[in-house]
Amino acid sequence: MMASGKGKPSGKPSLVDADTHVESFRQTRTNRRTELVEDYVELIDDLILDGGEARQVDIVQRLGVAQPTVAKMLKRLVNDGFIQQKRYRGIFLTEAGKALAAKSRERHRIVERFLRAVGVSEEAARIDAEGIEHHVGDETLSVFKAFVERNGRGDNT
Repeated sequence: MMASGKGKPSGKPSLVDADTHVESFRQTRTNRRTELVEDYVELIDDLILDGGEARQVDIVQRLGVAQPTVAKMLKRLVNDGFIQQKRYRGIFLTEAGKALAAKSRERHRIVERFLRAVGVSEEAARIDAEGIEHHVGDETLSVFKAFVERNGRGDNT
């Protein structure tokens, strides 16, 4: 069966133009590269806020990854200017690290509140927001935020 007047079979998805396709995948790749950085910086900030310090061993435990993996990422975060490591004293966020942690935390809260507002369970919203927060664009995030503010739901996160 043909789609109305287009000469293509109906029921098959149409490809978007190549430039749009490239941009979509470019954005996804960029988001994947920054996702780990944001997760580490946010966790370091959480550890500092909760217990006054962030230690490599705590990051290993919280993320469930090997110590060399954390050491490699911490080196990257130092090089990127997000943290400082002081021998025998732990990990400290720079001003850039604090700003990134705050931005990441706010994105997470907005996404989680939106998911709760549309009926997702608290546990599922918490888990899903952890992935979605890194991939949702600013326009979509603004719509999520406006929706939650309009509907007054999801405020418990």
